[in-house]
Amino acid sequence: MPSPQCIISMCKGMSDMLEVAVLLKEVGLVHPSGRSSINIVPLFETIEDLQASSGIMDRMLSLHDYRRLVDSRGSVQEVMLGYSDSNKDGGFVTSGWELYKAEIGLVEVFERHGVRLRLFHGRGGSVGRGGGPSYDAIIAQPGGAVNGQIRITEQGEIISSKYSNAEVGRNNLEILAAATLEASLLHPRQSAPRREYLTAMDELSNLAFKAYRGLVYETDGFVDYFWASTVINEIATLNIGSRPASRKKTRAIEDLRAIPWVFSWAQCRLMLPGWYGFGSAVEQWIAAHPDKGMPFLKELYREWPFFRMLLSNMDMVLAKSSIAIASRYAELVPDEALREKIFGRIRREWHSCIETLLDIMGQDRLLQGNPLLERSVRHRFPYLDPLNHVQVELLKEYRAQNPDEQVLRGIQLTINGISAGLRNTG
Repeated sequence: MPSPQCIISMCKGMSDMLEVAVLLKEVGLVHPSGRSSINIVPLFETIEDLQASSGIMDRMLSLHDYRRLVDSRGSVQEVMLGYSDSNKDGGFVTSGWELYKAEIGLVEVFERHGVRLRLFHGRGGSVGRGGGPSYDAIIAQPGGAVNGQIRITEQGEIISSKYSNAEVGRNNLEILAAATLEASLLHPRQSAPRREYLTAMDELSNLAFKAYRGLVYETDGFVDYFWASTVINEIATLNIGSRPASRKKTRAIEDLRAIPWVFSWAQCRLMLPGWYGFGSAVEQWIAAHPDKGMPFLKELYREWPFFRMLLSNMDMVLAKSSIAIASRYAELVPDEALREKIFGRIRREWHSCIETLLDIMGQDRLLQGNPLLERSVRHRFPYLDPLNHVQVELLKEYRAQNPDEQVLRGIQLTINGISAGLRNTG
């Protein structure tokens, strides 16, 4: 049986963990003798929290009383890492990089304290929420991060697609087991690759972060554009999720939950949380490092599993996107100047991202290196594309206050259909 867990969502400091320990003590799950009947698991979710995670855990494990609780649980401390909110907070590139760096820092802290680390990866189904091929994701972990065990979440439609059939479920479990064994036994023990790789990735991440934040959080009118050009409002009013779309009754991106954020961009075929910022980041990095340039980035792709996984996931996401269909959703924005300003910016970044991605990967087209997936994706387009066009027309009717309840029902059906066709969407 798995150990009982108490996961602290949005953990931001020591006090969050200590407060939970006190509450558990009040109900008898933590005993005055220093023995705990439950694992206290911090969940670090935002970019800032990921950056602070190793420092927080270093101080927690230095506390005598808390260390007694950990020792009573077999000297194993679980730490959960959030993929969804870190992506919404900082974009795909920065989220992936800060998660990787947090793992390096946590491995070093836990080895110094002599406590075994078990990482719990809060990955969603979509690439924008940490999804993608499980084998590649585990192999791409820094040395020492797996160490014989790993814990990951399987959510939403991923559960049915991976485990509803006994043979398919067995194959998926075998993939997870094989990747865990390989990452534990065959990978070198050092927790980080070459220093110049880390430096380059830091610079790329900072540039991508500025591009992403500049669009999503610092562009006037972006919130209005997002709510008008996607199905977020319809998702928020339909009973298709376990929780409301936003944490608070506002339209702010900060308060929006990660699942509807990613899901909305998938429906309009932009898939923005899975790639935005990478193209401009590469262009600026090459301009700043003409001595290294594209050959160095190609070396990163060949030699570093983390970078290879990052680009492979973007390759898949961009292959499912369609800038032509996305332009039809942009037409739903009533303010023409706002529409042109923001969609024009997204379109330029989309083209830039594809161009730089193909160059680094040495491909002539998206998914060239994965012909089976390429064929699968392309075979879905004749069914997917009409659903998108139907959805746009239904959205126009619904937003024009058409009283016919079949309009709303039609939107629901297209949402489900597009989601099923794209597969890893939420």
